Amino acid sequence: MNIMETTTQGRAGAVDMTHGGGGRAMVELIRNVFQRHLSNAILDAGNDGALIDVPRGRLVMSTDGHVVSPLFFPGGDIGCLAVHGTLNDVAMMGARPLYLTAGFIIEEGFALADLERIVASMARAAREAGVAIVTGDTKVVEKGKGDGVFITTTGLGVVAEGVEVGGDRARPEQVILLSGTIGDHGIAILSKRESLEFETEIISDTAALHGLVADMIEVAPSLSVLRDPTRGGLAATLNEIAHQSHVGMRLEESAIPLRADVKAACELLGLDPLYVANEGKLIAICNEDDAERLLAVMRAHPLGRDAARIGVVTADVNNLVQMRTGFGGTRLVDWLAGEQLPRIC
Repeated sequence: MNIMETTTQGRAGAVDMTHGGGGRAMVELIRNVFQRHLSNAILDAGNDGALIDVPRGRLVMSTDGHVVSPLFFPGGDIGCLAVHGTLNDVAMMGARPLYLTAGFIIEEGFALADLERIVASMARAAREAGVAIVTGDTKVVEKGKGDGVFITTTGLGVVAEGVEVGGDRARPEQVILLSGTIGDHGIAILSKRESLEFETEIISDTAALHGLVADMIEVAPSLSVLRDPTRGGLAATLNEIAHQSHVGMRLEESAIPLRADVKAACELLGLDPLYVANEGKLIAICNEDDAERLLAVMRAHPLGRDAARIGVVTADVNNLVQMRTGFGGTRLVDWLAGEQLPRIC
């Protein structure tokens, strides 16, 4: 059955309040959109929860809400972003993601075709990542009380014994690595939101990073910190780690990978790329002895081919992140007072 043929009591082709009312329309929405695209043995059982088998190891769980605007952008959409974002949060603990759950809050009047497009994108992203979406929930809110669709995803993964990764584990003299160029996602969102045109299309870097993480841990199981610099960008993420670990950091501006078109766009718009969100990059902090081996593994992976060594961890009671600029001076890389770009992930 095509989604346009489902039984509704409201406007054809759009979500209405009957889709959240617990009756036939809701059942058909779940069956013809969500279950059709996300089908797997656990989800298809139709229970209120997912009964799952978990391999040996320690469990990692993470939850993330996704409210990006616009919902569709160059290189992705809120659907694949919801999958990638939560998988990456699990992976940043050194874990192998196993399962996802998904909760949808849908505004009355939202186009059914757009909803199906989002769910299909989620299904494709989960399938490519080798992770099943095994349970979820759908709510419909009245027109004006939402903004199209919001998605909350929860990820469950397992981390092997002996792998100890966390934001509080950075130590002085360790090396800071970055898997690739910064700012791609945030500028892709802004270009779509503001109908900006550049000489080349800037594409979001949204991607699932757990394959890259697995390769890195295989060659350097003593890796100390992994973190994906999403909201607040590289600057906010490094400040978070510095405060968690009670250390400072010294960066080299010339070493930080940045696409020329993203740099030009940031200059045009008055944005600092250090604070622009990313959705397919990671920061790794490791011992000096592991740095070159890790860089080689990262550069051999499609999601790490532009990986670079961008700085070192320092002993600093004030937990400052500082950067040597291209002009030879030193700049403080502080927290951003507000948000450069709202609703970015």
